[in-house]
Amino acid sequence: MSRIILHCDLNSFYASVELLSHPELKDVPAAVCGDPASRHGIILAKNDPAKKYGVQTAETIWLARKKCPNLILLPPHHERYHEYSRKVNAIHDEYTDLVEPFGIDESWQDVTHTLHLFGGDAKALADTLRSRVKRELGLTLSVGVSFNKVFAKLGSDYKKPDATTVISPENWREIVWPLPAGATLFVGGAAQKILRKYGMETIGQMAACKRETLETIMGKLGTQLYEYEYANGLDESPVKSRYETEPVKSVGNGTTFSFNLTKRQQIADGIAMLTGEVASRLRHSGLYAGGVQVTVRDPEFHDRSRQRQLSVPTYLFRDLRGTAMELVNEIWKPPSPVRALRVTAINLVPEDETFEQVDLFASAASREQQERPESAMASIRDKYGNRSIAFGRTQRLGRSDEND
Repeated sequence: MSRIILHCDLNSFYASVELLSHPELKDVPAAVCGDPASRHGIILAKNDPAKKYGVQTAETIWLARKKCPNLILLPPHHERYHEYSRKVNAIHDEYTDLVEPFGIDESWQDVTHTLHLFGGDAKALADTLRSRVKRELGLTLSVGVSFNKVFAKLGSDYKKPDATTVISPENWREIVWPLPAGATLFVGGAAQKILRKYGMETIGQMAACKRETLETIMGKLGTQLYEYEYANGLDESPVKSRYETEPVKSVGNGTTFSFNLTKRQQIADGIAMLTGEVASRLRHSGLYAGGVQVTVRDPEFHDRSRQRQLSVPTYLFRDLRGTAMELVNEIWKPPSPVRALRVTAINLVPEDETFEQVDLFASAASREQQERPESAMASIRDKYGNRSIAFGRTQRLGRSDEND
């Protein structure tokens, strides 16, 4: 039995939510952006009039205003976006229990076993969803209808805004194969450049290529999962209910600083600040880090990363900070300016699955001495908030946090 999967994509979501409070800006170029004062001055979303000027998501405010001098800038209200996302998903829940979010403004719905309850016509159901979201919430959806997740997403991207596109077992080659290779899920800029070198500009050209050739060009995993199978309609990945809990794979904390860091002590303070919060979240979640990853971003937005496996899983601040600083020293030398830092605990292990490796040169008392103050700090943070107490000099640097 062929599956029936919808992919719903809210059009210009952040901007559309903001315009609900500013209807007078509907026909005026407007964009939602981060705070320039905290150096998050990039475009997060834009309305249709701004798109006509070439304003793009993730570009700097300076560049956007160069394209469109009269661009109106609006601050983001993330609590509203989450509220409307929940409302949209509540509508989806009325038609199936298999609703899988893909970010805050997109989701898949598998209606294979429920469509008969709503008339049996997948396109009509997609049109009903679009109509309800517009009528009840004032937002618009683009919906793709297909027999797998990848083609359903291609369908929602195919025609915007406020449209339904059906990619069926009968018509998918005519619709999908002429599309650019970059339209395929997970085929990013780097992959497109590689494919272009070998004359593959479209999904159809990828599909026509021999699997062995694609393996040579892109690697076996990329070929099987992202290129060959996706291009030929062979994706069989299931739609997962958002209520299915996924194991936590990493705990990270990143910061864009209000000024460029150029001194070793500034970097050490930043690493300590981030590591302290990562350690606190690990402890609170009952998780140990099996490894540490550090990312350093320069003012030109170039990232350099390193990671290392720990000899013993831990959530102790001193252990995590020491490893993080060692990694930073491998990829950064003063006075090279640093715009942002990120520390991520990886290869996580639940507390009840860890074991203490015996170290003949380190006493248990030493570890208990580290554990005692960190436990006390965790209690204070639980009661008064994460910013109530920090290690040493870690509160001096201005920053804007990004947790995951």
